[in-house]
Amino acid sequence: MEIRIEPHTLLQAAKRGVSVAEIEEALRSGVELPAKHGRRACAKVFEFNGQWKGRHFPQKRVEVIYIVQNCVIITVTVYCYYGEWRERP
Repeated sequence: MEIRIEPHTLLQAAKRGVSVAEIEEALRSGVELPAKHGRRACAKVFEFNGQWKGRHFPQKRVEVIYIVQNCVIITVTVYCYYGEWRERP
């Protein structure tokens, strides 16, 4: 399915430390999550092992909120949480 990443999503991704590749990977192979207002969500945990805002984190969890229209995934926004997860997502 085609993925269209909206400008708002790109802006939020830049603020939250998420790459376009991570957004696409979360959408392709992430775990489905419940979402509000008829939207969908996917989450995926990525190895990070780096610094974010002065603290070290081993992983980051990327959650993409999206809709599907005419067989196209259209992103709404993206969230990123830094930490460590035993099980994935």
